[in-house]
Amino acid sequence: MNYLGHAVLSFSDPEVLVGNLIGDHVKGRHALLSFPEGIRKGIELHRQIDDLVDHHPAIARAKLIFREDYRLYAGAIIDTVMDHFLANDAAFFGSEDALEEFTQNVYQQADQFVDHFPPGFAAYYPYMKQQNWLLNYRKLRGIEKSLGGLARRAKYMPPPDKAYASFVVSYHQLNGCYYDFIGDIVTFARTSLSAS
Repeated sequence: MNYLGHAVLSFSDPEVLVGNLIGDHVKGRHALLSFPEGIRKGIELHRQIDDLVDHHPAIARAKLIFREDYRLYAGAIIDTVMDHFLANDAAFFGSEDALEEFTQNVYQQADQFVDHFPPGFAAYYPYMKQQNWLLNYRKLRGIEKSLGGLARRAKYMPPPDKAYASFVVSYHQLNGCYYDFIGDIVTFARTSLSAS
């Protein structure tokens, strides 16, 4: 899951949301302790979600589509394309307007905690908000742009053109993988938050 997935799996808790959004930018146990408890819960949830997604059989199948050309970056590509299927999942967002409303709420909640953003996230959060990355996951063009952004940030990732082409060609197969895992991850995240 990428940013939209982590936002959805925060279940409207602002501090958990922020922790879930910044999770990739907080490394190690010591850094975790510098955050308020709610944000810390979100960071820990982010890590647990990533671990479950990385080991889920449906995601393993999806990674095979990209592994030959992108090797270790296959996982990051899958995170991006799964947000596309989430953005188009009527069980979560019945319309583009519903997704737009959700994304604006995410940005409003995150804005309250900008002082807690790690430098890496703080550097590109304004672009995320201005360009509304969360909404743009819904469109094919948005995924193409997101893969381009991933390639710019990932030092050794090959050009993203082939990844986008593979995404389009394997669209229905990838969508099937999404539906094979989304219920598991939602149940897991809810259970994890209620237990913490």
